[in-house]
This record gives sequence, C-alpha cells and structure tokens, in this order.
Amino acid sequence: MDLRVPRLLKRPRRAAAALGAAVLLAATGTWTATASDTPRPHRTDRVLTMADGTRVDTSYFTSEGAGRRPAVLLAHGFGGSKDDLRAQAEDLAGHGYAVLTWSARGFGHSTGKIGLNDPAHEVTDVSRLIDWLARRPEVRLDKPGDPRVGIAGGSYGGAISLLAAGHDPRVDAIAPAVTYWDLSDALFPNGVFKRLWTGVFFNSGGGCGQFEPALCAMYQRVAQSGVPDADARALLRRRSPSAVADRIKVPTLLFQGQTDSLFTLAQSDAAERAIRANGAPVKVDWIAGGHDGGDLETGRVQGRVRDWFDHYLKGTSAGTGPAFRITRTGGIDSTDGSTRSRGATADTYPGLRGDPRTIPLTGREQRVANPAGASPPAVSALPGLGGGGLAQLSALGTGVSLDFPGQYARFDAAPQRTALRVTGSPTARVHVKSTSADAVLFAKLYDVGPGGSQVLPGQLVTPLRITGAKAGKDVTVTLPPVDHEVQQGHRLRLVLATTDLAYASPTAPATYTVSLKGPLSVPTAPAVTTAATPLPSWVWWLPLAGAAAALALLLTARRRTSAPAPDPELSEVPLVISDLSKRYAKSADRYAVRDLSFRVDKGQVLGLLGPNGAGKTTTLRMLMGLIRPDGGEIRVFGHAIRPGAPVLSRVGAFVEGAGFLPHLTGRENLELYWRATGRPPEDAHLAEALEIAGLGDALARAVRTYSQGMRQRLAIAQAMLGLPDLLILDEPTNGLDPPQIREMREVLIRYAAAGRTVIVSSHLLAEVEQSCTHLVVMDRGRLVQAGPVGEIVGSGDTLLVGTGTPLAEPVVEKVAALDGVASAVRTEDGLLIRLQPGNTAGGLVVDLVRLEVPVLSVGPHRRLEDAFLTLIGGSA
Repeated sequence: MDLRVPRLLKRPRRAAAALGAAVLLAATGTWTATASDTPRPHRTDRVLTMADGTRVDTSYFTSEGAGRRPAVLLAHGFGGSKDDLRAQAEDLAGHGYAVLTWSARGFGHSTGKIGLNDPAHEVTDVSRLIDWLARRPEVRLDKPGDPRVGIAGGSYGGAISLLAAGHDPRVDAIAPAVTYWDLSDALFPNGVFKRLWTGVFFNSGGGCGQFEPALCAMYQRVAQSGVPDADARALLRRRSPSAVADRIKVPTLLFQGQTDSLFTLAQSDAAERAIRANGAPVKVDWIAGGHDGGDLETGRVQGRVRDWFDHYLKGTSAGTGPAFRITRTGGIDSTDGSTRSRGATADTYPGLRGDPRTIPLTGREQRVANPAGASPPAVSALPGLGGGGLAQLSALGTGVSLDFPGQYARFDAAPQRTALRVTGSPTARVHVKSTSADAVLFAKLYDVGPGGSQVLPGQLVTPLRITGAKAGKDVTVTLPPVDHEVQQGHRLRLVLATTDLAYASPTAPATYTVSLKGPLSVPTAPAVTTAATPLPSWVWWLPLAGAAAALALLLTARRRTSAPAPDPELSEVPLVISDLSKRYAKSADRYAVRDLSFRVDKGQVLGLLGPNGAGKTTTLRMLMGLIRPDGGEIRVFGHAIRPGAPVLSRVGAFVEGAGFLPHLTGRENLELYWRATGRPPEDAHLAEALEIAGLGDALARAVRTYSQGMRQRLAIAQAMLGLPDLLILDEPTNGLDPPQIREMREVLIRYAAAGRTVIVSSHLLAEVEQSCTHLVVMDRGRLVQAGPVGEIVGSGDTLLVGTGTPLAEPVVEKVAALDGVASAVRTEDGLLIRLQPGNTAGGLVVDLVRLEVPVLSVGPHRRLEDAFLTLIGGSA
C-alpha cells in the first residue's frame, strides 16, 4: 500500500514536475518501520523474463525464521518503480510475510511498453510473479503451484491488484487504494474528456511513445478532437477492473480519497457494489487525502492493511475494522497548524444515495454562453497542487473556485435552519436546451455562507455531455460524492457552468438555456456516526495548570499572545529578523538557524550568502511562513510572520522551484496563478511581469516545451506579479545564459530603485557583487557578517598575501594560529588572511617572514569571493 501523495512525476521523466509538490497518480509513500532489535529483512534482486521477452525487475524480501509464510505482492504507482516500495516491503517482511515488489513494464529498469494494466501484459506478468512465489521454499502453499498471496497497491498499483484478483484465482486477498474501477469513466466521465489529468498521465509516463501503440493513437486522437469516441472508451474499459467485475471474489479492503478529482469516491462505490454482489467480504475506507493532496493517513492505513492480511492470509483473529469508515476534517489545530480529523464509522456501507433529503431550489430559466474557444475557462480542481491544493483548502472552508459571469446558471436553496451533513452524491433534475446539437455543462454544488462566500466541497465537478440538446432535454444531474457539513445559516447553490479548465469543452460558441425540473436530493447517511472523543487528561490537570500559569503571569508581568501586535515603528521596514532559531527535527542542540538577527530596508537588494548547510533556505522558508521558528521573531512591515499572515500578500517569492501546468501556455499559467489569488486582474501588473520574463512568442507555447532557463524566467515573472513590496528569489539565475543573467541583474536593480526591496540567495558571488547593495553572510546557521557590499568586500581587516605558489597546509595552520589573525584561507597563489581588530599589515608581514612564508605581495582584497572565503573560514 503505497500511500504518500501520488508521485506520478519521477525525475528525470517528471514532465509535469512544476505542478508542485505534489502529486499525481502514484500515491507513492512509505510505511514507517518500527524500530526494534530485529535484523533487517534480507533482500534479493532478480530480473525475470516474461513469455514475450520483456524483462521485469523484481526485489524479494524475507526475514529470518523457519517455516513457510504467506506472500504479499506490492505494486507501485504510475511513474514509480519497485524502489518506492522498499520500506513497505521490509516492514511487511519483518511482520512475517514473504514480499515481492516489481517495476511494471515501462518503469524503473523493466523493459516493455506501458499498457495501462493490459490483461495481456501487465496482468499476465502478475500471474508469472505468483508462479515464481509458488516455487519459493519460504512461501506457504494452499496447494501445489498455488501460494497464499495478497496484493496491495495505490492508484495504478491498486488497479492491478483488482485486475489480478479477477484474472488469477490464486489471489487470496487484496487492499487497493485511491484507484479506479473503470478507467474510461475516470478519464472520460459522462463522455467529457478530462483533459488536464489525461495529459499529465501520458506525458509523465515519458511521452506517448512510451505507451503501447494503440494507447498512444487513442490519446492523440482524443486530445486533438476533444471528444472521446466509442473505440477510446472501449479500449480503456478492457483494461479496467470493471471488465472482470463478476470474477473478483476475494476479501477486498477499498481505500478511496476524498480530495481526488482523478479517481472520485464513485469509483470505489462501484467496486464495492460489484464485489459484494459476488459474495466476497468487502470494506470501504474514505481517507482524507487523494490525488489532489491532503492527508493520506499513511500510518493508519498501514495498520489496517496489515490487520486485513493477518486475518485473511495468516488466519489470525486480527480485527479488520468497520464495514465503512470515513475521516472527517474540522478546522486547524492552532498549536501546530495541522488539520484536525476524526473518524466516523457505520456497520454497513451506506453507498452514495443513502437516506436522501429533499431540498427545494429556486431560480428562473437562464441563458448562458459557451464562449468561442471555451475561453476563459472556469476553475475547479487544479491537478497536482498537492497537500496545499484547492481540495485541501475546501475541506477547511476556504476553497477557491472561479465561475465567469454569463457562463453559468445558478439555483439557490434557502438557508439551512440546522446543520446538514451531506454524505454521498446529491442529484437534481434540470432542463437543457442548446443552439448546438450537443451541450457540455459542468455541475457543481456550492456551500454558500451568510456573507456570500462560497466553498466547493472537494473542488469537484460533474461534467455532462447532453446529446440531442437542440430540441431540449430533461437531465438528471448526479453531483460528485462528498462528505461535507453545511452549517446552520448556510445555503446550497447548484451551478451549471459551460467551461472548466480541467476538461475539454466545445470550442464552437453556443448558447444554452437551463431551467429547474425538480428539487435537490441530498444523501445524509445518518447511520455513519463520529466516534466519541475520549475525555483527555488535560481536562483534569488544566484548571490547576491554568491557575499556576496565571500566577506566573502576574508575578512576571509578562503577557503572551499568539499573534503579536504590529509594531508601528517598523511599518515602513520591509524585514527585521530578531534572534531567529530553528532546530533540526528531533534534536535539542543541533540547529539549522541559531540566534540570527539582521534588518533590511527599502530600496536594498540584499544578497544572502553562505555555504551549503548554512541555513539560508531554512531562513527563507521561515520568512514566508512555511515553517515555524523555534525561537525569535520575523517582522515584515511591522507584522509578525505566522503561517497565512495577511502581510504575506505583500511578499513575492520564488524558492525551491515554481509550479506550472505543463499543458498551458506561459501566459495562461501566469493568468491562472493570479486568478487563484482572488485579487483583481488589474492589480497583477501582468504586462510588467511579461516584460521581465522576456519570453516573446514563447509565451503562447505550452510550458512543457520550455527549456530550464525559460521556466526560470517565467517563475521569476510569476513571483513579481502584483509588484510585491518584498521580493524573495532563491538562485534566480539557475538555467540562465550570461546575457540573461545580465538582464536579470538590471531587472533587480530597477525593481529596488522604485522603492521596493529584493532578497537574493545565490551561489554566483561575482553576480551578487554586481547586483546587490547589501549582504548577509551565514555559516552553520549563524550570522557571520552583515552590511553594505562595498564595506564587506573592501574591508581593511582582510589581506591578500601573494606567495606565487600554494602553501602547504601545515604552514597555513601556523599562520591561522598567529596572534592577531582571525582566519587564514589558502588560495591558488597565496593566502587570504582576516586580521583581528587593532592589528596591522606590518605586524603580520613580520610574523610571515619569521615563518619563512615567501611573501611576494600584500594588499587588501577586492573580490567578494575572497571576502566570502575569508569570512566563512574555508567551510564552503
């Protein structure tokens, strides 16, 4: 069970790595092995040759101990390989299983073309792996040639576990996660092409040419037309578990993600109904995360899968958990910023239509336009945003969704008199008439607050292709399945939009007329109850602790607040860092940053310098509110920085790469990024940003065609959108050629000259010297020196001593040990020596002659590189 968020994108074939952290089809995480004195399981790597000559790379894990044991096959996610599964395999092997992992065709070191779990190839490969396990002396057999075996996997690997169970009767139990039941339904829902996800899918596999020819031809055909044809749908259905629905008769534990616009909860619902109809035990678990990010609950999932296999493979009395479980989120834990979650369970799986409640909708007949070129498109989910994605925000009541006036119809319910929990797929009846033969609409159900703010649960939409719409047609709209609480005073809003960024819409202009034909039907599933939270120990000791804390506050007259008030004296100061510290994880005395203090004023271009491990990136991440310091304070324009602090809207940043949607143009990526901020378009200053990018005609090309340098320039332009007062750039010249570096230097100087401030972290010291006005030099997490560039570079306490030839290290050590010498660093033809305050060059020369150093020249250094090496004492 590979459950960290999808890692469909693995270097060097991460064509869509700019999508951000996060995230796509593989659900590739690791189980955490429990620390113990047990020896590490033994691993054997083998390449097995299939019947058609394809070579499949495998790893086999077993632990010490006599006797035969059940086997487990672990399948990786799309874009991954067997290497992603090592930690999981070792964990299961240590728990008494023989574990086999493998790289599927076209991935890792295995040969062959990607077949999307083709029964003739990938599924047959699994049967050959089971044959191999049946010959192992460690593996328990039910009969000759039939090992006791289970299969687990996430996403792509989850589907192969379902398919193998349907094709090979020797499979005894499976635990698929965040996967599909019908791939045609997932990529072509209701006959509408899921353009972004499908494009990411094919490109992250290494390009169309890495797939079987029939799949490549299908994708190119559909991507060009924008309409999935019958042959395309049939091709994907033949490779889907639904094709063998009546043959999957083994105990099945289904995990599915709630934040998943790729494989929705409807996929596991269809699987549950089919497998249960076959008489097999099946249980369903809706986890908080999915392909769009969120918490994949790796530890909990690991434990439940292991219990499942213990029960059905080992025959132990291990409990297998409730028939249905769902994780419900509820706000943010103020102590650490994590999402609060609780489990809810039911003795039976309620399905997606359980205990419906009728809610009237109001709204007149409305005419909406499908614009020429289907542009501008509405925005719902953005594939690949990962843990910080839109779906995660919507779970916390802060989602972002964009609909354009004139391009959607809207129907409202009355405010709720009591809270309403929606669990499943709501439905509604509408009438649609079109000026074109077919109509394509995107249905979504918003939760609208009393102030008008609206949240799209899970950022999910239902696409609808309505054929024969010219004459008018009644349509039942089945909205995406969700688990969402509508609070008292909130209302539900049904929206039918004509476009959506993630899908292919008709490019020909058309007008649709939409009207209501009935109320909204909302499933409630009241049998699903949230587990009671046990009374925590703090209930008993909190009153006493509170009294003690109050007394301490009175005695010390100290007052603490979670968010310090703004400092009016610093309201015009871009940045002040005071005594900032950050420890390494689980370490009381090892620091990434320690007691760091410096100030940056308006108009400065500050260079942040230091060797690898100096703490530069950690400092920048704390400055942007991405991680919390352990001590000290950061203030931006007088406001203390906390995660999500409003003052961060005045900060633009490019740190550790930017996320771009590869199928969109450079211009579209910038426009979409700004649109997602919710700020007015005129505030973006897009023209200035595009001028900075200097990409010319390339702005109209898809980002996937960009070179590294072009992506870098586009990322810097994105950071400058809105012309932020404080701009932070980490290695901005990576991938740029010398003329582009010179242009970037001029841009930064002009940007600061307008009264704004720039912080640049870079390893190009000569470039920093030319573009920066001030420097902060760090080493081992501490401040070494700060000040104007000229002052640091031309500091009179640092001398360049020419010797003509390099000195031996023992001589350098003797020089460094001299009284009055702070540090000495060897160069190609001499020494860089920094004197302690009050010492002179004359006294130094006397000491050098005494040590028989062949001094040819002595003078102040004039290069930043020399100053940098001197300041850090050669630790770079």
